[in-house]
Amino acid sequence: MNVVSSGHEAVTRAALHILERGGNAFDAVAAAGFVSAVAEPALTSLGGGGFLVARMAGGGTFALDFFVDAPGRGRGPGALEPHFYPVTVKFPGADQVFNIGMGSVAVPGCLKGYLHIHSRYGRLPLEEILRPAVRAASEGVVLNRHQAYFLRLLEPIMTATPEGRALFASNGRYLGEGDLFRNPDLASFLESLPEGGAESFYSGELAQTVAADMDGNDGLLTAQDLASYQVVEREPVRITYRGLEIVTNPYPSLGGGFIAAQLKVLEKYMLERDGWGGEAHMLPLAAVQEALEGVRSSNCGGEWRPLASAMGELVGKRLRGFFKGTTHVSIADSEGNLASMTTSNGEGSGYIVPGTGIMLNNMMGEDDLHPDGFHAAVPGTRVVSMMAPSLVLSGGEPLFVLGSGGSKRIKTAMVQVMVNLVDFGMGPGDAVRSPRIHFDGEILQMEPGIPEQGLAGLSARYRTNIWSAPDVYFGGVNLVHCGLGGSADLRRGGLALAS
Repeated sequence: MNVVSSGHEAVTRAALHILERGGNAFDAVAAAGFVSAVAEPALTSLGGGGFLVARMAGGGTFALDFFVDAPGRGRGPGALEPHFYPVTVKFPGADQVFNIGMGSVAVPGCLKGYLHIHSRYGRLPLEEILRPAVRAASEGVVLNRHQAYFLRLLEPIMTATPEGRALFASNGRYLGEGDLFRNPDLASFLESLPEGGAESFYSGELAQTVAADMDGNDGLLTAQDLASYQVVEREPVRITYRGLEIVTNPYPSLGGGFIAAQLKVLEKYMLERDGWGGEAHMLPLAAVQEALEGVRSSNCGGEWRPLASAMGELVGKRLRGFFKGTTHVSIADSEGNLASMTTSNGEGSGYIVPGTGIMLNNMMGEDDLHPDGFHAAVPGTRVVSMMAPSLVLSGGEPLFVLGSGGSKRIKTAMVQVMVNLVDFGMGPGDAVRSPRIHFDGEILQMEPGIPEQGLAGLSARYRTNIWSAPDVYFGGVNLVHCGLGGSADLRRGGLALAS
Protein backbone atom coordinates (compact mmCIF):
# COMPACT_ATOMS: atom_id res chain seq x y z
CA MET A 1 0.00 0.00 0.00
CA ASN A 2 1.14 3.53 -0.84
CA VAL A 3 0.16 6.12 1.79
CA VAL A 4 0.78 9.88 1.83
CA SER A 5 -0.15 12.36 4.55
CA SER A 6 0.63 16.06 4.17
CA GLY A 7 -0.60 19.51 5.07
CA HIS A 8 -2.28 20.24 1.72
CA GLU A 9 -4.46 18.32 -0.72
CA ALA A 10 -2.36 19.33 -3.73
CA VAL A 11 0.81 18.07 -2.04
CA THR A 12 -0.73 14.73 -1.08
CA ARG A 13 -2.20 14.17 -4.54
CA ALA A 14 1.07 15.05 -6.27
CA ALA A 15 3.09 12.63 -4.12
CA LEU A 16 0.54 9.83 -4.62
CA HIS A 17 0.57 10.49 -8.37
CA ILE A 18 4.35 10.02 -8.44
CA LEU A 19 4.01 6.74 -6.53
CA GLU A 20 1.35 5.52 -8.95
CA ARG A 21 3.65 6.43 -11.86
CA GLY A 22 6.25 3.98 -10.54
CA GLY A 23 8.25 6.31 -8.32
CA ASN A 24 9.34 5.37 -4.83
CA ALA A 25 8.84 7.22 -1.53
CA PHE A 26 11.89 9.40 -2.23
CA ASP A 27 10.67 10.50 -5.66
CA ALA A 28 7.33 11.25 -4.02
CA VAL A 29 8.71 13.23 -1.10
CA ALA A 30 10.87 15.34 -3.43
CA ALA A 31 7.83 16.08 -5.60
CA ALA A 32 5.86 16.90 -2.43
CA GLY A 33 8.52 19.40 -1.39
CA PHE A 34 8.37 21.24 -4.70
CA VAL A 35 4.55 21.37 -4.68
CA SER A 36 4.53 22.53 -1.05
CA ALA A 37 6.57 25.55 -2.12
CA VAL A 38 3.65 26.52 -4.38
CA ALA A 39 0.60 25.39 -2.40
CA GLU A 40 1.80 26.35 1.11
CA PRO A 41 3.59 29.68 0.51
CA ALA A 42 3.18 30.86 4.10
CA LEU A 43 4.80 27.72 5.51
CA THR A 44 7.63 26.62 3.26
CA SER A 45 9.75 27.68 0.30
CA LEU A 46 12.67 26.57 -1.82
CA GLY A 47 14.43 29.35 0.11
CA GLY A 48 13.98 27.60 3.46
CA GLY A 49 15.42 24.49 5.05
CA GLY A 50 14.40 21.07 6.30
CA PHE A 51 15.14 17.50 7.28
CA LEU A 52 14.32 14.01 6.07
CA VAL A 53 14.34 10.90 8.28
CA ALA A 54 13.95 7.79 6.17
CA ARG A 55 14.04 4.00 6.01
CA MET A 56 15.12 2.09 2.93
CA ALA A 57 13.11 -0.93 1.85
CA GLY A 58 16.03 -3.10 2.94
CA GLY A 59 15.82 -1.82 6.50
CA GLY A 60 18.55 0.83 6.74
CA THR A 61 17.64 4.23 8.22
CA PHE A 62 19.26 7.62 7.73
CA ALA A 63 18.73 11.32 8.38
CA LEU A 64 19.27 13.99 5.75
CA ASP A 65 20.02 17.52 6.95
CA PHE A 66 19.29 20.30 4.49
CA PHE A 67 18.50 22.94 7.08
CA VAL A 68 19.92 26.44 6.88
CA ASP A 69 23.47 27.64 7.61
CA ALA A 70 24.39 30.79 9.49
CA PRO A 71 25.39 33.38 6.84
CA GLY A 72 28.39 35.67 6.68
CA ARG A 73 31.24 33.74 5.05
CA GLY A 74 33.77 36.28 3.84
CA ARG A 75 32.45 39.14 5.96
CA GLY A 76 34.44 40.66 8.80
CA PRO A 77 33.30 40.13 12.42
CA GLY A 78 32.10 43.72 12.67
CA ALA A 79 29.65 43.17 9.82
CA LEU A 80 27.90 40.27 11.53
CA GLU A 81 25.23 42.31 13.26
CA PRO A 82 21.51 41.60 13.02
CA HIS A 83 19.68 43.86 10.60
CA PHE A 84 16.01 42.96 10.91
CA TYR A 85 12.82 44.30 12.41
CA PRO A 86 10.02 42.74 14.47
CA VAL A 87 6.54 41.72 13.34
CA THR A 88 3.91 40.49 15.80
CA VAL A 89 1.70 37.57 14.73
CA LYS A 90 -1.59 37.45 16.63
CA PHE A 91 -3.07 34.00 17.30
CA PRO A 92 -6.57 33.68 18.75
CA GLY A 93 -5.10 32.88 22.17
CA ALA A 94 -1.52 34.20 22.15
CA ASP A 95 0.86 36.59 20.34
CA GLN A 96 4.31 35.74 18.99
CA VAL A 97 6.99 38.15 17.71
CA PHE A 98 9.14 37.32 14.67
CA ASN A 99 11.96 39.23 12.98
CA ILE A 100 12.19 39.74 9.22
CA GLY A 101 14.22 41.68 6.66
CA MET A 102 17.43 41.03 4.73
CA GLY A 103 19.47 40.45 7.87
CA SER A 104 17.15 37.63 8.92
CA VAL A 105 18.05 35.42 5.93
CA ALA A 106 20.08 32.26 6.54
CA VAL A 107 21.68 30.15 3.79
CA PRO A 108 18.79 28.20 2.20
CA GLY A 109 18.86 24.42 1.83
CA CYS A 110 15.49 23.18 0.57
CA LEU A 111 16.30 23.37 -3.12
CA LYS A 112 19.54 21.42 -2.76
CA GLY A 113 17.88 19.02 -0.35
CA TYR A 114 15.04 18.04 -2.69
CA LEU A 115 17.45 17.59 -5.60
CA HIS A 116 19.76 15.48 -3.41
CA ILE A 117 16.88 13.24 -2.30
CA HIS A 118 15.82 12.72 -5.91
CA SER A 119 19.28 12.16 -7.41
CA ARG A 120 20.53 9.79 -4.72
CA TYR A 121 17.42 7.83 -3.78
CA GLY A 122 14.79 8.39 -6.48
CA ARG A 123 14.43 6.75 -9.87
CA LEU A 124 12.03 8.78 -12.05
CA PRO A 125 13.34 11.56 -14.33
CA LEU A 126 13.61 14.95 -12.65
CA GLU A 127 11.25 16.48 -15.22
CA GLU A 128 8.51 14.12 -14.03
CA ILE A 129 9.18 14.95 -10.38
CA LEU A 130 8.88 18.67 -11.12
CA ARG A 131 5.82 18.49 -13.38
CA PRO A 132 3.14 18.74 -10.64
CA ALA A 133 4.81 21.80 -9.10
CA VAL A 134 5.32 23.49 -12.49
CA ARG A 135 1.65 22.98 -13.28
CA ALA A 136 0.54 24.25 -9.87
CA ALA A 137 2.71 27.36 -10.09
CA SER A 138 1.68 28.14 -13.66
CA GLU A 139 -2.05 27.37 -13.50
CA GLY A 140 -2.48 28.34 -9.86
CA VAL A 141 -3.76 26.79 -6.63
CA VAL A 142 -7.04 27.87 -5.05
CA LEU A 143 -6.37 29.06 -1.51
CA ASN A 144 -8.21 26.93 1.02
CA ARG A 145 -9.39 28.23 4.39
CA HIS A 146 -6.23 27.21 6.23
CA GLN A 147 -3.74 28.67 3.74
CA ALA A 148 -5.77 31.89 3.62
CA TYR A 149 -5.61 32.03 7.43
CA PHE A 150 -1.84 31.59 7.44
CA LEU A 151 -1.41 34.27 4.79
CA ARG A 152 -3.65 36.63 6.75
CA LEU A 153 -1.50 36.15 9.84
CA LEU A 154 1.62 36.93 7.81
CA GLU A 155 0.29 39.78 5.67
CA PRO A 156 2.89 42.33 6.91
CA ILE A 157 5.65 39.92 5.87
CA MET A 158 4.24 38.81 2.55
CA THR A 159 3.65 42.42 1.47
CA ALA A 160 6.84 43.90 2.91
CA THR A 161 8.39 44.46 -0.54
CA PRO A 162 7.06 45.47 -3.97
CA GLU A 163 7.82 41.95 -5.21
CA GLY A 164 5.80 40.47 -2.36
CA ARG A 165 2.88 42.79 -3.05
CA ALA A 166 2.97 41.85 -6.73
CA LEU A 167 2.79 38.17 -5.81
CA PHE A 168 0.25 38.23 -2.97
CA ALA A 169 -1.76 41.41 -3.73
CA SER A 170 -1.41 41.83 -7.48
CA ASN A 171 -4.78 43.59 -7.93
CA GLY A 172 -4.35 45.82 -4.90
CA ARG A 173 -6.26 43.31 -2.75
CA TYR A 174 -4.51 40.78 -0.55
CA LEU A 175 -5.25 37.15 -1.39
CA GLY A 176 -8.00 35.40 0.57
CA GLU A 177 -9.88 32.13 0.73
CA GLY A 178 -11.05 30.97 -2.69
CA ASP A 179 -8.60 33.14 -4.62
CA LEU A 180 -6.29 31.62 -7.20
CA PHE A 181 -2.62 31.91 -6.22
CA ARG A 182 -0.25 31.79 -9.18
CA ASN A 183 3.53 32.06 -9.22
CA PRO A 184 4.64 32.11 -12.88
CA ASP A 185 8.23 33.08 -12.03
CA LEU A 186 8.52 30.00 -9.83
CA ALA A 187 7.08 27.85 -12.63
CA SER A 188 9.78 29.13 -14.99
CA PHE A 189 12.50 28.58 -12.41
CA LEU A 190 11.36 25.00 -11.77
CA GLU A 191 11.40 24.30 -15.51
CA SER A 192 15.03 25.47 -15.57
CA LEU A 193 16.22 23.01 -12.92
CA PRO A 194 17.03 20.07 -15.21
CA GLU A 195 19.22 22.43 -17.27
CA GLY A 196 21.22 23.86 -14.38
CA GLY A 197 18.86 26.20 -12.56
CA ALA A 198 20.11 25.00 -9.18
CA GLU A 199 23.69 25.83 -10.13
CA SER A 200 22.59 29.37 -10.98
CA PHE A 201 20.86 29.69 -7.62
CA TYR A 202 23.83 28.51 -5.58
CA SER A 203 26.86 29.52 -7.63
CA GLY A 204 25.84 31.36 -10.79
CA GLU A 205 24.01 34.47 -11.92
CA LEU A 206 21.19 34.23 -9.40
CA ALA A 207 23.66 33.79 -6.55
CA GLN A 208 25.48 36.95 -7.61
CA THR A 209 22.18 38.86 -7.80
CA VAL A 210 21.19 37.75 -4.30
CA ALA A 211 24.63 38.64 -2.91
CA ALA A 212 24.46 42.12 -4.47
CA ASP A 213 20.98 42.70 -3.03
CA MET A 214 22.24 41.62 0.39
CA ASP A 215 25.24 43.95 0.19
CA GLY A 216 23.00 46.89 -0.64
CA ASN A 217 20.38 46.24 2.04
CA ASP A 218 22.17 45.21 5.24
CA GLY A 219 21.91 41.49 4.58
CA LEU A 220 24.54 38.98 5.68
CA LEU A 221 24.14 36.26 3.04
CA THR A 222 27.09 36.11 0.62
CA ALA A 223 27.88 34.42 -2.67
CA GLN A 224 30.44 32.36 -0.75
CA ASP A 225 27.69 31.18 1.61
CA LEU A 226 25.58 29.95 -1.28
CA ALA A 227 28.45 28.28 -3.13
CA SER A 228 29.63 26.48 0.03
CA TYR A 229 26.28 25.05 1.12
CA GLN A 230 26.17 21.25 1.47
CA VAL A 231 23.47 18.68 2.28
CA VAL A 232 24.61 16.42 5.14
CA GLU A 233 23.67 12.80 5.85
CA ARG A 234 23.61 11.91 9.56
CA GLU A 235 22.86 8.99 11.86
CA PRO A 236 19.39 9.36 13.38
CA VAL A 237 18.62 9.32 17.10
CA ARG A 238 17.28 5.90 18.14
CA ILE A 239 15.50 5.06 21.39
CA THR A 240 13.06 2.42 22.58
CA TYR A 241 9.67 3.35 24.01
CA ARG A 242 7.30 0.66 25.31
CA GLY A 243 9.28 -1.90 23.28
CA LEU A 244 9.08 0.05 20.01
CA GLU A 245 12.01 1.74 18.22
CA ILE A 246 11.71 5.48 17.69
CA VAL A 247 13.94 6.86 14.91
CA THR A 248 14.12 10.65 14.91
CA ASN A 249 16.11 13.69 13.88
CA PRO A 250 19.64 14.10 15.33
CA TYR A 251 21.61 17.16 16.43
CA PRO A 252 22.04 19.95 15.29
CA SER A 253 18.27 19.70 15.34
CA LEU A 254 17.16 19.84 18.97
CA GLY A 255 13.67 18.53 18.27
CA GLY A 256 14.56 14.84 18.04
CA GLY A 257 16.52 14.92 21.30
CA PHE A 258 13.71 16.76 23.06
CA ILE A 259 11.18 14.16 21.89
CA ALA A 260 13.42 11.28 22.94
CA ALA A 261 13.94 12.77 26.41
CA GLN A 262 10.21 13.36 26.93
CA LEU A 263 9.32 9.81 25.91
CA LYS A 264 11.92 8.22 28.19
CA VAL A 265 10.65 10.22 31.17
CA LEU A 266 7.02 9.46 30.32
CA GLU A 267 7.89 5.76 30.09
CA LYS A 268 8.72 5.91 33.78
CA TYR A 269 6.03 8.22 35.11
CA MET A 270 2.95 8.02 32.88
CA LEU A 271 0.22 5.48 33.68
CA GLU A 272 -2.80 4.47 31.62
CA ARG A 273 -4.89 3.41 34.60
CA ASP A 274 -7.61 6.05 34.21
CA GLY A 275 -7.56 6.24 30.42
CA TRP A 276 -6.85 9.02 27.99
CA GLY A 277 -7.30 12.46 29.53
CA GLY A 278 -7.22 11.22 33.13
CA GLU A 279 -4.86 12.56 35.79
CA ALA A 280 -2.40 9.69 35.35
CA HIS A 281 -2.07 10.71 31.70
CA MET A 282 -2.36 14.51 31.73
CA LEU A 283 -0.33 15.38 34.84
CA PRO A 284 2.86 13.56 33.77
CA LEU A 285 2.45 14.98 30.27
CA ALA A 286 2.21 18.54 31.59
CA ALA A 287 5.05 17.95 34.07
CA VAL A 288 7.33 16.70 31.29
CA GLN A 289 6.58 19.78 29.20
CA GLU A 290 7.25 22.03 32.20
CA ALA A 291 10.52 20.23 32.95
CA LEU A 292 11.62 20.52 29.34
CA GLU A 293 11.09 24.28 29.43
CA GLY A 294 13.15 24.37 32.61
CA VAL A 295 16.20 22.59 31.23
CA ARG A 296 16.15 23.06 27.46
CA SER A 297 18.18 26.29 27.44
CA SER A 298 21.27 24.21 28.22
CA ASN A 299 20.14 21.68 25.53
CA CYS A 300 22.98 19.29 26.58
CA GLY A 301 24.61 19.61 23.16
CA GLY A 302 21.72 17.78 21.57
CA GLU A 303 22.27 14.63 23.66
CA TRP A 304 18.96 13.31 25.01
CA ARG A 305 20.29 11.18 27.91
CA PRO A 306 21.47 13.96 30.28
CA LEU A 307 18.42 15.97 29.27
CA ALA A 308 16.12 13.08 30.24
CA SER A 309 17.95 12.67 33.55
CA ALA A 310 17.56 16.33 34.47
CA MET A 311 13.93 16.32 33.38
CA GLY A 312 13.21 13.17 35.34
CA GLU A 313 14.32 14.80 38.58
CA LEU A 314 12.05 17.81 37.99
CA VAL A 315 9.10 15.64 37.00
CA GLY A 316 9.51 13.46 40.06
CA LYS A 317 9.41 16.51 42.33
CA ARG A 318 6.38 17.95 40.55
CA LEU A 319 4.40 14.70 40.71
CA ARG A 320 5.26 14.21 44.34
CA GLY A 321 4.16 17.36 45.69
CA PHE A 322 3.86 29.81 18.94
CA PHE A 323 2.94 29.81 14.86
CA LYS A 324 5.89 29.15 12.69
CA GLY A 325 5.95 28.52 8.97
CA THR A 326 6.59 24.78 8.91
CA THR A 327 5.00 21.87 7.08
CA HIS A 328 5.43 18.11 7.06
CA VAL A 329 4.84 15.18 4.71
CA SER A 330 4.86 11.48 5.68
CA ILE A 331 5.10 8.77 2.99
CA ALA A 332 5.19 4.97 2.99
CA ASP A 333 5.42 3.19 -0.35
CA SER A 334 4.38 -0.35 -1.23
CA GLU A 335 8.01 -1.50 -1.29
CA GLY A 336 8.73 -0.63 2.36
CA ASN A 337 10.49 2.72 1.87
CA LEU A 338 9.54 5.37 4.44
CA ALA A 339 10.08 9.12 4.10
CA SER A 340 9.36 11.66 6.84
CA MET A 341 10.20 15.23 5.80
CA THR A 342 9.69 18.52 7.61
CA THR A 343 10.51 21.84 5.97
CA SER A 344 10.19 25.49 6.90
CA ASN A 345 10.66 29.01 5.64
CA GLY A 346 10.25 30.46 9.11
CA GLU A 347 7.69 33.13 8.39
CA GLY A 348 9.66 34.39 5.40
CA SER A 349 12.03 37.36 5.31
CA GLY A 350 9.96 39.38 2.85
CA TYR A 351 12.77 39.21 0.26
CA ILE A 352 11.98 37.40 -3.00
CA VAL A 353 14.88 36.30 -5.22
CA PRO A 354 14.42 38.31 -8.44
CA GLY A 355 12.79 36.41 -11.28
CA THR A 356 12.21 33.19 -9.28
CA GLY A 357 9.14 33.73 -7.09
CA ILE A 358 11.17 32.30 -4.17
CA MET A 359 10.91 34.09 -0.83
CA LEU A 360 13.96 33.47 1.33
CA ASN A 361 13.68 32.46 4.98
CA ASN A 362 13.99 34.53 8.18
CA MET A 363 15.74 31.86 10.29
CA MET A 364 18.35 34.30 11.61
CA GLY A 365 15.52 36.27 13.24
CA GLU A 366 13.96 33.31 15.09
CA ASP A 367 14.75 33.58 18.80
CA ASP A 368 14.06 29.90 19.56
CA LEU A 369 16.70 28.89 16.97
CA HIS A 370 19.41 31.04 18.57
CA PRO A 371 19.66 30.22 22.29
CA ASP A 372 23.06 31.97 22.48
CA GLY A 373 21.76 35.18 20.89
CA PHE A 374 21.18 36.43 17.38
CA HIS A 375 24.10 35.96 14.98
CA ALA A 376 26.24 34.30 17.64
CA ALA A 377 26.69 31.28 15.36
CA VAL A 378 29.88 31.07 13.31
CA PRO A 379 29.16 31.64 9.59
CA GLY A 380 28.79 28.33 7.80
CA THR A 381 27.55 26.37 10.80
CA ARG A 382 24.11 24.76 10.84
CA VAL A 383 21.39 26.64 12.66
CA VAL A 384 19.60 24.52 15.28
CA SER A 385 15.98 23.55 14.74
CA MET A 386 12.97 22.06 16.51
CA MET A 387 11.98 19.99 13.48
CA ALA A 388 11.83 16.27 14.19
CA PRO A 389 10.60 14.05 11.34
CA SER A 390 10.35 10.57 12.85
CA LEU A 391 9.67 6.88 12.27
CA VAL A 392 8.35 4.22 14.65
CA LEU A 393 9.39 0.61 14.02
CA SER A 394 8.28 -2.64 15.62
CA GLY A 395 10.81 -5.44 15.43
CA GLY A 396 12.52 -3.54 12.65
CA GLU A 397 9.34 -3.37 10.59
CA PRO A 398 7.57 -0.10 9.66
CA LEU A 399 4.77 0.98 11.97
CA PHE A 400 4.34 4.79 11.86
CA VAL A 401 5.76 7.71 9.88
CA LEU A 402 5.10 11.13 11.40
CA GLY A 403 6.24 14.68 11.90
CA SER A 404 4.83 18.12 12.56
CA GLY A 405 5.03 21.81 11.93
CA GLY A 406 4.59 24.26 14.77
CA SER A 407 7.87 25.80 15.93
CA LYS A 408 8.18 25.34 19.70
CA ARG A 409 5.08 23.12 19.74
CA ILE A 410 6.59 20.44 17.46
CA LYS A 411 8.23 18.63 20.36
CA THR A 412 5.03 18.52 22.43
CA ALA A 413 2.57 17.83 19.60
CA MET A 414 4.50 14.82 18.36
CA VAL A 415 4.95 13.29 21.80
CA GLN A 416 1.22 13.53 22.46
CA VAL A 417 0.39 11.83 19.17
CA MET A 418 2.96 9.08 19.85
CA VAL A 419 1.50 8.50 23.31
CA ASN A 420 -2.00 8.35 21.81
CA LEU A 421 -0.86 5.70 19.34
CA VAL A 422 1.37 3.59 21.56
CA ASP A 423 -0.07 3.93 25.08
CA PHE A 424 -3.74 4.29 24.27
CA GLY A 425 -3.95 2.27 21.06
CA MET A 426 -5.74 4.99 19.12
CA GLY A 427 -6.20 4.78 15.38
CA PRO A 428 -4.43 7.38 13.25
CA GLY A 429 -7.44 9.72 13.03
CA ASP A 430 -8.15 9.86 16.77
CA ALA A 431 -4.44 10.08 17.61
CA VAL A 432 -4.05 13.24 15.52
CA ARG A 433 -7.42 14.84 16.29
CA SER A 434 -7.32 14.47 20.08
CA PRO A 435 -6.98 17.72 22.10
CA ARG A 436 -3.42 18.84 22.93
CA ILE A 437 -1.73 20.83 25.62
CA HIS A 438 1.42 22.95 25.52
CA PHE A 439 3.29 24.54 28.42
CA ASP A 440 4.69 27.82 27.09
CA GLY A 441 6.95 28.54 30.05
CA GLU A 442 4.30 30.33 32.08
CA ILE A 443 0.84 29.10 31.08
CA LEU A 444 -0.47 25.66 30.19
CA GLN A 445 -2.22 26.26 26.87
CA MET A 446 -5.00 23.71 26.26
CA GLU A 447 -7.35 22.82 23.44
CA PRO A 448 -10.97 22.16 24.41
CA GLY A 449 -12.16 18.61 25.00
CA ILE A 450 -9.90 17.34 27.79
CA PRO A 451 -12.00 15.21 30.21
CA GLU A 452 -13.04 16.83 33.48
CA GLN A 453 -10.86 14.56 35.64
CA GLY A 454 -7.67 15.54 33.83
CA LEU A 455 -8.74 19.15 33.50
CA ALA A 456 -9.31 19.51 37.23
CA GLY A 457 -5.88 18.07 38.04
CA LEU A 458 -4.14 20.41 35.61
CA SER A 459 -6.06 23.49 36.74
CA ALA A 460 -5.13 22.82 40.36
CA ARG A 461 -1.40 22.87 39.55
CA TYR A 462 -0.96 25.26 36.60
CA ARG A 463 -2.12 28.57 35.25
CA THR A 464 -4.26 27.41 32.35
CA ASN A 465 -5.74 28.91 29.19
CA ILE A 466 -8.40 26.82 27.46
CA TRP A 467 -8.76 27.79 23.81
CA SER A 468 -12.21 27.99 22.24
CA ALA A 469 -11.32 25.59 19.39
CA PRO A 470 -8.45 23.41 18.13
CA ASP A 471 -5.87 25.63 16.47
CA VAL A 472 -2.81 25.61 14.22
CA TYR A 473 -0.85 26.89 17.27
CA PHE A 474 -0.80 23.32 18.60
CA GLY A 475 1.12 21.91 15.63
CA GLY A 476 0.24 20.04 12.48
CA VAL A 477 1.04 16.33 12.77
CA ASN A 478 0.78 14.34 9.54
CA LEU A 479 0.82 10.60 10.18
CA VAL A 480 1.07 7.38 8.19
CA HIS A 481 0.04 4.14 9.90
CA CYS A 482 1.84 1.62 7.69
CA GLY A 483 -0.51 -0.87 6.09
CA LEU A 484 -3.62 0.80 7.52
CA GLY A 485 -3.69 4.34 6.11
CA GLY A 486 -2.95 7.76 7.47
CA SER A 487 -4.26 10.90 9.06
CA ALA A 488 -3.44 14.52 8.24
CA ASP A 489 -3.89 17.25 10.81
CA LEU A 490 -7.07 19.20 10.14
CA ARG A 491 -5.68 22.03 12.26
CA ARG A 492 -3.64 22.85 9.14
CA GLY A 493 -5.99 21.59 6.42
CA GLY A 494 -4.08 18.43 5.66
CA LEU A 495 -5.09 15.36 3.64
CA ALA A 496 -4.07 11.69 3.80
CA LEU A 497 -4.63 9.30 0.88
CA ALA A 498 -3.73 5.71 0.09
CA SER A 499 -3.63 3.61 -3.07
